[in-house]
Amino acid sequence: MSKKIDRFSLNSRPIGQKLVIAFQLMSILPLLISIYLVANYVLPHFGFKIDVLTIVAISVFVALIGFSVIKEIFDRLISVSKEAKMLAAGDVSHKFSVEQPDEVGDLGEVLNQLTQRIRGNMEELKVYSQKTTEINIEIQKRVVVLSNLMQISSLISQGSKFEDILRMAVEKSRSLANSETAFLLFKDDSKDIMYMRVADGLKAEHLMTVVVGAKEDIYNKALNLNKLLVLDRQNFISENLTVAFLEKFQLKNCLAMPIFLHGKVNAVLGIGNSREGFLYSRDDIELLDIFSKQIAIAIENDLLAHRVEKLEIKDTLTGLYNQSFIASRLGEEIKRAIIYQRPCSLVIFDIDKFKNYRQKFGLIAAESAIKKIATLVRDSVAEIDRVGRTGDDEFSIILPEKNKRQAQEVAEEIRKKVEFIYGEDADPDNRLTFSAGISENPLDGIDAEQLIAKARELLTKAKASGSNRIVVF
Repeated sequence: MSKKIDRFSLNSRPIGQKLVIAFQLMSILPLLISIYLVANYVLPHFGFKIDVLTIVAISVFVALIGFSVIKEIFDRLISVSKEAKMLAAGDVSHKFSVEQPDEVGDLGEVLNQLTQRIRGNMEELKVYSQKTTEINIEIQKRVVVLSNLMQISSLISQGSKFEDILRMAVEKSRSLANSETAFLLFKDDSKDIMYMRVADGLKAEHLMTVVVGAKEDIYNKALNLNKLLVLDRQNFISENLTVAFLEKFQLKNCLAMPIFLHGKVNAVLGIGNSREGFLYSRDDIELLDIFSKQIAIAIENDLLAHRVEKLEIKDTLTGLYNQSFIASRLGEEIKRAIIYQRPCSLVIFDIDKFKNYRQKFGLIAAESAIKKIATLVRDSVAEIDRVGRTGDDEFSIILPEKNKRQAQEVAEEIRKKVEFIYGEDADPDNRLTFSAGISENPLDGIDAEQLIAKARELLTKAKASGSNRIVVF
């Protein structure tokens, strides 16, 4: 019975059929008017007559039905339009109501499917956005690490101080794995210990006091000198070692990388924190390994620099012997003088007010004056004597077989030559002089350090007495 009713119901029909029916219903009114005219003005002539009120009532009733059908169609279209605008405005939480299975209902169902698909896409975009944010954060971390490595490499290539390079390397490595602390242990083979060279971050002062002896279990087991130490929620050491490590380093989590030099461990670079449930990743290990290799390069460069310094004996500007050679040679001459009971004297002098001279005339003129005085001094001594440039404007002369009096005569001769060469200038600021201090073995010392210290002490007194003079006693 219900199926028969649905067959005659307008709700079950598509909009096209409804519009045809509405048009047909709306067309009845003009048709009835025509019938009315025919019934009243044409048919009466032939003897027929129809009630006018009945015709009008039927026409109005039919018109109202047509109007209601059209209004229902357009109301639903307007409703779908409003809901579509809400979707266009970004409201994807709204669901369209599908009342009738016609074209408007199909449109509502399509919009519901579109809304559901948009909601799904938005969820996917949200997930992708989170992943993208994580990737961007990771990229930023890598960029920071790369920048830190470039800074360290720049210091190494510029020949910066070794301690500055180590300090920066440890400081930058602390940025890895959200570390609270970073440290660098150096191995001392002569004492069989590892001592703290650099520490940065929390508890740095405490870490600088850490010394790990070769007989300690931490030295051989926890800080295995040939393997990486990883201490976190998944990587453990024995309970006794954990307690000892925590007491010494005050760190719950630690990542320590050995630094190899010529196949042997020279140092250990470590980072750590005291967070609960912390876990180090493979990236953390790889990045710390890169930092450790940078430090290994710095250590190698420092060793090479010291070897070069020991091999070099000449000053590049003047061609005179350098400070290390003078100190070494003085020690040898003192030993020879003691054996043969002969005197050996040392003269140390520097140019008076040379800093002012450099500021006034510039670096080129200052270097020219130093080279000129260096040549003068070298030409004023005997073949067995040794002349060196031991400071910026400081010179030293080793005088074997000469006592203080003889050394004073040599120094005085040089002083007069310098005064003569530069004394002709009318401007007093352009005149160069020098002051000197003289020491002798064994009266002022029995080794190189003592003679050098005494000579410099007398040099200071000479300058304090008015410069351009030589002090012996």
